[in-house]
Amino acid sequence: MRLPAVGTERQRRSGHPHARGAITRDDSRTASQPKEELRQWRQSRPRTVLKFPLLRNRGSAALVITAEARQISSHTVMRPLIRIHALPLLLSVNTLLSCDMGQNSRAHTTLSTSQDFASQEKRQEASPKSRPRLASAQRSSPPTSVSKPIPPLAVANTRTEDENNTIAVFREAAPATVFVTQKKLVRRRWSMDATEVPAGTGTGFIWNRQGHIVTNFHVVAGGQTFEVMLQDGSSHPARFVGGDPTKDIAVLKLEVPPTSLSPIKIPPHGSELLVGQKALAIGNPFGLDHTLTTGVISALGREIVGFGGVTIRDMIQTDASINPGNSGGPLLNSAGTLIGMNTMIYSPSGSSAGIGLAVPVSIIRRVVPQIITYGKPRRAGLGIDRVPDALAHRNGIEGVVIRSVVPRGPAHAAGLRGLRRTRRGSRVGDVIVGINGKAVRDFDDLFGELDRQQPGDEVMLRIRRGDSIREIRVRLSEL
Repeated sequence: MRLPAVGTERQRRSGHPHARGAITRDDSRTASQPKEELRQWRQSRPRTVLKFPLLRNRGSAALVITAEARQISSHTVMRPLIRIHALPLLLSVNTLLSCDMGQNSRAHTTLSTSQDFASQEKRQEASPKSRPRLASAQRSSPPTSVSKPIPPLAVANTRTEDENNTIAVFREAAPATVFVTQKKLVRRRWSMDATEVPAGTGTGFIWNRQGHIVTNFHVVAGGQTFEVMLQDGSSHPARFVGGDPTKDIAVLKLEVPPTSLSPIKIPPHGSELLVGQKALAIGNPFGLDHTLTTGVISALGREIVGFGGVTIRDMIQTDASINPGNSGGPLLNSAGTLIGMNTMIYSPSGSSAGIGLAVPVSIIRRVVPQIITYGKPRRAGLGIDRVPDALAHRNGIEGVVIRSVVPRGPAHAAGLRGLRRTRRGSRVGDVIVGINGKAVRDFDDLFGELDRQQPGDEVMLRIRRGDSIREIRVRLSEL
């Protein structure tokens, strides 16, 4: 029985036992004879060895390619699989890919040093069963040495100049930053036992070596006893010296100040602040002591109503992250000197939203020495008692309504009048509607202008008495 030709032309040319053109079936042959012929053909078929150029190792890892060859029908399919192997010390690498085109086998790359490759090549030349190589493999260049990996940069050189400046400022200013805790006595409902519990926390900074601590007034407001923790972790009792709620500034004093206090650095007079300058805030947000955040001065001259109910002018706006617990902490420049005291934030959520506000150092420098000396700020005033703005506006009056004048005070000497009682009730006397050419709509406007004056200065008041407008000169005195 004669069968048609099968197999590809390549198989017939290579002498494949199943592809030798038209063959005649010999019914006398056993079923195992074709398999035996195929096995003999595979063993006698020449194998190909491919030698690839040097694989260079530029780091601590080399790329190893594993190729799997499988015979499907009459074609050989190569499927590369990529793997990364850590080779810490690899001087030179040669890749030897051995592919058996006639068997269902796997071919793996082998990595060796130049000495291993040379010894392997000598063994192959000496062996009588060495396989023939391609001409391109015989002309391959000998392996060359790999250059040493570039060592990593030193740790000291990886920091930028700005980072080094931030680190230096924190190291110098952190010892001057303290953690302030106010405490209250609480009585138990049934036993009536008094227990001292923390009622609030904040930040402060050391003003001088005598142990004076500057912080926000709202941090210590309502507190009965106070405790100050330094950077070294030591806690010290402190007492309340005084404060200015209109500026949200308070001063504490350590009962027994340590000998190794590091006061905050104060800039010289006339130091100018500019928008865009670097700003660093140190504080204890959410009780996390000595936390550093950085940013820039976003704006100057902000006017915000503070803890005392009046506007704090010339405040500094910064995008350095400020959160609850940062109040009273220092705001520093790149020189490590004080430029403000972190006071409040604008945030719908109660946490930092990138708008922090600080009392400027110009106000702190002027008010703190007065509080230390007198227990309160030395402020010039008119010597009047006023009607609350809400009550005045409710009655359609714009300006500051004088309720009464202090006897022998500046307003009394200038002839200003307060409310007068009649049978029908109280009658309005004088209403201050201007000062030094500036309009006064409420007490905040009047206080802002008086805050710029010193005791002994003269101001020109514009008042409304009845239906007439008058101007009266008043010499201010210390209140």
